[in-house]
Order: sequence, then structure tokens, then C-alpha cells
Amino acid sequence: MGEDPSTVVLVEGMSDSFAIAAAAPKCGVDLLGAGVQVVAMGGATNIGRFLQTYGPDGRNARLAGLCDVGEAPLFARSLERVGLTTEGFFVCDRDLESELIRALGSARVEAIIENEGELQSLRRLQQMPFHRRRSVEQHLHRFIGSRSGRKARYAQLLASALAVDEMPRPLVDLVAYVRRK
Repeated sequence: MGEDPSTVVLVEGMSDSFAIAAAAPKCGVDLLGAGVQVVAMGGATNIGRFLQTYGPDGRNARLAGLCDVGEAPLFARSLERVGLTTEGFFVCDRDLESELIRALGSARVEAIIENEGELQSLRRLQQMPFHRRRSVEQHLHRFIGSRSGRKARYAQLLASALAVDEMPRPLVDLVAYVRRK
């Protein structure tokens, strides 16, 4: 992006940014055209540094974000420290991957994994003693996060597989927020 974006969306990791990039066009939002930049912070604990860069004492961009439920207090404290509220910041129940898995349902997620040629790998994970008593949703969550690059790839695939009316509320609310100027 050549000039400073008018809106910056702060997310914990690359998987979140890929899911947003897949969801936005389905919701009728051209992120680049709307002056929106999605920034993966490399973990929630980096929010302070990114608020300094993009917040009121930095580029003074309009800020939005997405975080896991466990990181919501950290986000709220960090935003308050720089004089901002949580308006425009949306919280995922557990995390975005869990939200996407719930929205699609385990059968559809398994079909996507099978289409990617990795169903046998998922089945092996499910047979491991530690995982045998866990739910299918827990298996899917663990599988998606178990190999480098897989989390980001599946976040994009899962978000792409959803119709707008199936998308998780935090994702829909975030896209709607960045649409408004």
C-alpha cells in the first residue's frame, strides 16, 4: 500500500488476516479500495507496539481489530493506555479457528481437509491416545494448528467456504465496521 491506510485492522496472526481477506469480498468489501490494511502483529502481546505505530501518537489511523477471548483483557487495557476504547475490536469465542469450525460444522471442515489431501493425517491424529476422548471439533482445531503454515491456509479455506449468512459474528461485525467510514 503506497500511502498510509485510513483504517488499520490489528489481528494476532497471519491466519486471522487470511480469513479476513477471504471474508471481506464475500461481504462486498474491497479492503484495499476502502483504504483498509490488515496487520498481523505476530501475537497479541505485541499490541502495544502496534498501537504506538498506528494509534493516536503514531499514524493516527482509524483502528479496528480481532482477538481471541483470552486476549480481550490485554487488548482493552492496551487500547485504554493510548486513550482508545474497544469500539471496532471484536472478540472470538476461543479463537477465530474455533469460530470457523463451528460455523461450518465438522463434516464440512473434514470435507475441506479431505479435498486438501490431508484426511489421513487427521485420522492419525484422532487415533493418538491423548486425542481419542476429545471431540471432533477439538481434533479439527488441533489438526489445523499442528503444522507450520496449515493454520493460515485453513483459515482462508474455511472462511472462503462460508456463505455470508454463515460467517461467525466477530468476523461479520469486523467487516461491517471497516466498511463504515
